[in-house]
Amino acid sequence: MTCSTKSYIYFFVLLKRENPSPDQEREKLWAELFDQLDLNKDGRIDILDLQTGLASQGLSGGSLERIVETGDTNHDGVLDFEEFTQYLRTHEKQLKLMFSSLDRNNDGQIDAAEIQQSMCTLGVNISLEDATRILLSMDKDGTMTIDWNEWRDYFLFNPLTNMEEVVRYWKRSVMLDIGEQLTVPDEFSEEEKKSGYVWRQLMAGAVAGSVSRTGTAPLDRLKIFRQVHGSADFKGNVLSTFQYMVKEGGVWSLWRGNGINVLKIAPETAIKFTAYEQIKTVMCGSNETTNLRVRDRFVAGSLAGAIAQTAIYPMEVLKTRLALRKTGQYSGIVDCAKQILQREGATAFYKGYVPNILGIVPYAGIDLAVYETLKFSWLNRNRGLADPGVMVLVGCGAVSSTCGQLASYPLALIRTRMQAQASERGGPKSSMLALFHNIVTQEGVAGLYRGISPNLLKVIPAVCMSYVVYEYTSIFLGVDIEGRRRGKGKG
Repeated sequence: MTCSTKSYIYFFVLLKRENPSPDQEREKLWAELFDQLDLNKDGRIDILDLQTGLASQGLSGGSLERIVETGDTNHDGVLDFEEFTQYLRTHEKQLKLMFSSLDRNNDGQIDAAEIQQSMCTLGVNISLEDATRILLSMDKDGTMTIDWNEWRDYFLFNPLTNMEEVVRYWKRSVMLDIGEQLTVPDEFSEEEKKSGYVWRQLMAGAVAGSVSRTGTAPLDRLKIFRQVHGSADFKGNVLSTFQYMVKEGGVWSLWRGNGINVLKIAPETAIKFTAYEQIKTVMCGSNETTNLRVRDRFVAGSLAGAIAQTAIYPMEVLKTRLALRKTGQYSGIVDCAKQILQREGATAFYKGYVPNILGIVPYAGIDLAVYETLKFSWLNRNRGLADPGVMVLVGCGAVSSTCGQLASYPLALIRTRMQAQASERGGPKSSMLALFHNIVTQEGVAGLYRGISPNLLKVIPAVCMSYVVYEYTSIFLGVDIEGRRRGKGKG
């Protein structure tokens, strides 16, 4: 080797040191990230390290597990530095392919129109306004476009592998059950319906609802008891009412009516979802891939809720009667139904139907409006940060459901009182307006909100139980909390 060749090689090495390649810069950044995530400095990263270090990302436990499972090539349950960098290297290649598929004009930037067009191609039609909201959540420099660096940094620790998963991430919502099934159903693409993903998610929601309702059943029975027994009939406070129920029937009596309340989840969910899809088909016409706007979702959701409530309403009446029953009054659900039919006739199973249907409109409308407002308000205030994480959506759902309940509560109270009326066949029956007048006259306007305190108290525990059970059931069934199919959930 000549002297000039040696000098050239030395100059080239020196130049590389002074001007490191992009790959070297990435390797350096990954090393810094590894060091930050390796909390105990043992040279390995586990699930707990990721949960702590990536807490601000709003990722679910399932997503973090997926990162470790994908990168853990030696199957020891943790990621060493080599596995960590190899995972990020592979993941960035996948993100680059996704970015290129979105960047339709190949200018190195993604704008709102390209997001809208790509989602439409994958069967999810959104407005340009919604596409802009998605863009704003990722646009760090305020240019109203997303470059490769913004895209990569945003999804670096999100274990997405294709554009279908990105679409589900963008439009995900959390199915929570706080005891009232009047919310508007979520939107699903045709691919999600055909794959069986929808029914797995609905099943996860039903299991979560069953656990949530059972866990908060004492508060629900307390609410029903106070709704039916006005202040003139029962002057005690919430605590004395609780003590009265325990004294009358023991601790287990607090769960009276819970069996039928859990049983009605499956038929109500199935009927409402099926009706919603049929109504959506009618509203969209021949374009089956179109997603409804918020106001159209409200109309379709209200109609679907009315159809579902009409079909299962006898179960609502049975729930109220069983929750209010005294010890020994009924031997079970069938005996309760038999006695109502014999003494009051078939029409008794639809007592309170009118205020119940009327209550769907304010509940569903306010719930949907508040949820969308809170979610997009968060997006607009947190530009450049992660999309609303699971806990943000849970919080939005809890607040919106509470607002919906507050708006529709007087109608719910009148419905419950009408359901509880035990009259002989052909005997006099109090109408909705008569009950409303009597309550306001005897108890004041506050009487229309009797029993609301235990109802509000059950929101937080119901949401927490529903969320935890839903997440683990989703993982078991092959649907994670962000709405993506995992490997075992392919169908």
